[in-house]
Amino acid sequence: MSLHGVITNRLNPQIVLNFGPSGVVPMDRLAEPKSKYQFGVFTVDAHSCELRKQGARIKLQERPFQLLLALVERPGDLVTREELRQRLWPDGTFVDFDHSISSAVNKLRAALNDSARHPHYIETAGRRGYRFLYPVTLAKPSAVSRPTVGEAARHGHRGLVTAMVIAALLFTAVGVYLFVRKPAAAGKGAIRSIVVLPLKNLSSDPEQEYFSEGLTDELITRLASLPGLRVISRTSAMQYKDSGKPLPVIARELNVDAVVEGSVMRADGRVRITAQLIEARTDHHIWAESYERDQRDVLTLQNEVTREIADKIKLTIDPAARERLATAKPVDPLAHEEYLRGRYYWSKRTTGDFKTAIRHFEAAIAHDPGYARAYAGLADCYGLLGGYSLIPQGGFIAQARTAAHKALELDPQLAEAHTSLALVAQNYDWDWQTAEREYRRAIELDPNYATAHHWYAEFLSFMGRFPEAEVEIQRAHQLDPLSLIIDTDHAVILYFARQYDRSIEQFRSVLARDPIYPRSHIIETVYVQKGMFAEALAENAVVQRRFGDYPSTTASLVYIYGKSGQREKARRELEKLKRMTGGRQIDPEPLLHASLGLGDNEQAIALLQQGYAQHSNVVISMKVSPIYDPLRSDSRFQDLMKRIGLSQ
Repeated sequence: MSLHGVITNRLNPQIVLNFGPSGVVPMDRLAEPKSKYQFGVFTVDAHSCELRKQGARIKLQERPFQLLLALVERPGDLVTREELRQRLWPDGTFVDFDHSISSAVNKLRAALNDSARHPHYIETAGRRGYRFLYPVTLAKPSAVSRPTVGEAARHGHRGLVTAMVIAALLFTAVGVYLFVRKPAAAGKGAIRSIVVLPLKNLSSDPEQEYFSEGLTDELITRLASLPGLRVISRTSAMQYKDSGKPLPVIARELNVDAVVEGSVMRADGRVRITAQLIEARTDHHIWAESYERDQRDVLTLQNEVTREIADKIKLTIDPAARERLATAKPVDPLAHEEYLRGRYYWSKRTTGDFKTAIRHFEAAIAHDPGYARAYAGLADCYGLLGGYSLIPQGGFIAQARTAAHKALELDPQLAEAHTSLALVAQNYDWDWQTAEREYRRAIELDPNYATAHHWYAEFLSFMGRFPEAEVEIQRAHQLDPLSLIIDTDHAVILYFARQYDRSIEQFRSVLARDPIYPRSHIIETVYVQKGMFAEALAENAVVQRRFGDYPSTTASLVYIYGKSGQREKARRELEKLKRMTGGRQIDPEPLLHASLGLGDNEQAIALLQQGYAQHSNVVISMKVSPIYDPLRSDSRFQDLMKRIGLSQ
């Protein structure tokens, strides 16, 4: 089910803080009581002139900080360019104002990880000025403390650090490519967790990027099949592509013992892979090797790499797993190429990219009808496509079922296919026993498959088994710690469990990482359950500005207005929603959400019955979603619960 939202809270202007010409707060003003402003995970301390994120200080120069302070003092209001000119350059110093203000805004947005095109914090109002979009709360004044000389001295060494990182990366890449190191003695700590960083594309053709990413994905998959080893999922690993971060830092952020990195070159039907294994704790090379094979043997090549890594970290591989690694089935090169392209687009998670991925998976199957993983990819696309659009999902799920069954017929040990089949049983068939059995089988086959843990956690939440759901979603997070969708659905699970404060905190942490992540705006429905209607309306306004009119967003506005007692506004938005959806065959979710907001229980029951007939996702959360609480005493609602097997 789709729920959306954002916040806005207006405060009157508070304290104006001006820096002196040197950029230091004048001594005669340090004694004045200053304030702290909070928004999301950020704190602005007007006294110490600091911006902090979850307690960690973020470096910000003088004028970007002054700009931020001017905006957070008046959230939601337009701060004009003239006001900013007077505040940032109070002594009348001549500057190229347009360039200077743009530079300050860009630096501030970079510090907040904000987007000019899809702003979550700072909105540009044409040539008039700027507006702070996020709600701001005023904390109690803090005790006076002056910036130390040491703090000021730490601001200027970014260039040196960057040069050192680049030099280290170049040395590593060249060293691995030119020679093979002898295995180094492993450190005392056992290696039980690992991340495979994106393999570098050394081909001259940038179009080969999908190939290197696909090989990275497959190496992750093979390592994940080894018992006793936790392997970070592709989603989190790919976020470090070309990041320039030192390997120990990456390992610390992902909480792993070791890192695999390397490169890929493909030319004239040949593939060369170089790889190295680095222990995170000591930052020393355990092993490095270079391989070159015919493109048809690329899967065998990857199995060799997997066995080498397992041997070096002293993993015990059971005979069955070793047999699977030793007997990789040759794959048609054209089929494999189409499969890699399909996974590349599937990972983008948009309706258009799903359709593109489907074409590539179908092409892979045309080249090799026995290619099980291509069928699994096809099942994944169809399994998600209905939920990412308002198109009734009946046809999509039927195709997902067919593809998943075919993948399992070709390879009964494929965890991805079991997971896809579980999703079909859950969302379309409401066969809860089969869904749970398939999720558990997928996890048994591949304990490192984060999606299986993620979707199983959602399943458990639909059943009301929240302690178990928490365990599974935490496991998914450990395997894919940077996944926005996993962290967002964790917030949804907390919402279903009526842990509203924790849910809001989790949603806000996602929004702080990616302010334009659409699904995270479900937070507005949690605000409604808390009676925080102003925040819910503000969140909805941000979504409207960012994404425009959309049925789900308008339906959420009806829900907020209706629940807050603004019924006339709710009815006007409902008429707008009906005009948007009239004459179209769409999922009943938007109109159902709107009806529940207005308290039209008769219409809500009718739409739920329509959802039942269409096998819509609106029914699978009936047992736990708070929005259905007004209907629980209705015998028709109870009958629907029985028919889909959720009454127990």
